[in-house]
Amino acid sequence: MRQTLEALKGGELIGVKTLKLACGLKEFPEEIFTLAETLEVLDLSDNKLSELPEDIYKLKHLRIIFFARNNFKEFPSALAKCPSLNMIGFKSNQIKTVPEYAFPPLLNWLILTDNKIEKLPKSIGDSVLLQKCALAGNLIEELPIEMKACLNLELIRFSANQLKSIPEWFFELPKLSWVAFGGNPAAEKIEAEEDFESFDWSNFSVKELLGEGASGFISKAYWKSENKDIAIKVFKGDVTSDGLPDDEMAISIAAGTHENLIPVLGKIKNHPDDKIGLIMTLISPDYVNLGNPPSLQTCTRDVFDETSVFNAEELLKIVKSIASVCEQLHKNGINHGDLYAHNILVNASADCLLGDFGAASFYDVNSELAYAVERVEVRAYACLVEDVLGLVRENDMNSELLEKWQKLIADCTSSDVRLRPGFSDILEVLDEF
Repeated sequence: MRQTLEALKGGELIGVKTLKLACGLKEFPEEIFTLAETLEVLDLSDNKLSELPEDIYKLKHLRIIFFARNNFKEFPSALAKCPSLNMIGFKSNQIKTVPEYAFPPLLNWLILTDNKIEKLPKSIGDSVLLQKCALAGNLIEELPIEMKACLNLELIRFSANQLKSIPEWFFELPKLSWVAFGGNPAAEKIEAEEDFESFDWSNFSVKELLGEGASGFISKAYWKSENKDIAIKVFKGDVTSDGLPDDEMAISIAAGTHENLIPVLGKIKNHPDDKIGLIMTLISPDYVNLGNPPSLQTCTRDVFDETSVFNAEELLKIVKSIASVCEQLHKNGINHGDLYAHNILVNASADCLLGDFGAASFYDVNSELAYAVERVEVRAYACLVEDVLGLVRENDMNSELLEKWQKLIADCTSSDVRLRPGFSDILEVLDEF
């Protein structure tokens, strides 16, 4: 049945678990409470709401809410009383204030990207189940020390804020794996190479759209002067859930040449809409994504097609390739920040390419934090290894080899970040497999 405000008011939606309405709402429809016995997911994105009723806790089964692109100026503290609520999204509102004790007890996924938040509440430390936290594109100046208690935090985005420093305790959080921190005063700044050649937009004719990510569009195009097909990524220019397009472009260039990175051939100039973009080698259609992005259920872990199956040799080839890329990135002071199977392309020969630098950040390799920054990414790598290991057929892995893999994963996920190996150490271990 089509979900409309009229259908809701007419009682036609009684019993639904998911409700999505985008119809210019200025007030929260009271009729939503008639769904209290069943409603689990509420999506009121793209409306004009600015407040929620104090008794929203009556929606006792509500687990997930989305209020993207509304008019909230303050995070609604009424949500603290929602007994089952674990995922909250208020992307692209005008939120400036997040009151103390505004988060519900089961919160594990928080999205506050692209708002005007200047300060996080100290009570965020009470969100001990928090796994995923998106804060990019705000005005946050510091991370409250109370966040030390968020021991389950695995993924966080606080790119494009106003942090003047990143405290040492942050990179010591035991499960932290995927971090984006570029575009802050605290982040190392490296400008894109000025001598990296630029080519006029008129030199290309776009053929077809290959894909769209958070930061831009990738298209197949014909390069007239070179007489060949290439790929062009044109950046949207907005703050994404991961960070800033300018950072992504600079890092894509600074990453350098590696057989497991997609070659960057140049930059575009004179785009008709004044956009920035990169010219890249066109990848063969034989390459497919190694995995799919996390679901609402898996939160921080990728999901895989049932047809994804590898043998022990292919596993080793993939994870050695990625460890080699990461070694090079971290030697250049680059934290990928989104080291996931869904950002890796693989072909039938287990050749692979790491892509998507949207969450990547520069850091000073000589800083006190450098050692821990690399070892946080090592935990993300261990999750990747564990996921791909799970795709290997049981009869293709003897018990001795399986124990080696399990030990590597355990070493790379040690709760003491400083005890984890670096990527150079990992490559030495893998050479013994």
